[in-house]
Amino acid sequence: MAPGSTEFSSESGAILRDTIANLQSRLGDQLSDITVERVVIGIFFIGVKLSNGSGGLCFTPVKEIPEAVCCPSSLKALPWTGKFRGRPVTDFFGALFDRSPMKRAIGIAILNALSASFLEQSRELEYTIEKGSDALEMIEIPDGANVVVIGALVPILMRLKKRGSPFSIIEMDPRTLKEDEMPFWVPVERTGEVVSQADILVITGTTLLFHSLEPILAHVKPGAHIVLVGPTASMLPDAFFQRGVHVMGGDLVTSPDDLLDILSEGGSGYHFFGKSAERITIQRRDSASHDAGFVQIQHRG
Repeated sequence: MAPGSTEFSSESGAILRDTIANLQSRLGDQLSDITVERVVIGIFFIGVKLSNGSGGLCFTPVKEIPEAVCCPSSLKALPWTGKFRGRPVTDFFGALFDRSPMKRAIGIAILNALSASFLEQSRELEYTIEKGSDALEMIEIPDGANVVVIGALVPILMRLKKRGSPFSIIEMDPRTLKEDEMPFWVPVERTGEVVSQADILVITGTTLLFHSLEPILAHVKPGAHIVLVGPTASMLPDAFFQRGVHVMGGDLVTSPDDLLDILSEGGSGYHFFGKSAERITIQRRDSASHDAGFVQIQHRG
């Protein structure tokens, strides 16, 4: 069990449930007045804009649509098409636990949008928020540390390959990996075994979408440092930190309308980072380092 996680549920989806409760507590009566203003389901990301002006993102689970052809019957399960505008955000909380990945993705984008106003605050709470920083570029990787990456996270994989030491990649679809990355690939069936040996664990935020994050965290050994990254994981960090995550690297939507326009034209992160959205790093206070970056791992041999 991850450090600090024993008091909190490790059931799949528990983090999302706790985050909903956290938002309800913080927003109070204001929550019932917030509605969806606009939704764009892009090729790479789903984007939303809420009536309070906040925007949010989530990875588009295109590969999970069984019939990627014109008018697939599976998309009949998306009953809000053409009817998003004006719906209360609370209508979508149940979608976070629906069988449909598309419904879950829309719910996560809305949860990220609701979190955005709090992540924009400059005051320091029980965690620190650094805007304009890429969590993957700031990870300290000591010699000898056993690094496990869950997901085809290109920036960290490039660094690990240059490092020249063994590491592991757990990825559902190995076709997303390059030829020189395949020797490090581990099938998802071995997740528990491999994660339990990690000194540094870097996890894609899409694990939230598939409700697989909690089971992964349940296998983390004491002392391991956990980094969760990606636009999908751009929400209040409390429930994550309570379960042992040390750092979250997400994205804060700064210009929702511009972002949604880009997504509607098939845009990706290359088109909106630094323009209508910026990367943010959210860090637990007890993870803060002194001089050399925010994640420091002491290898115990």
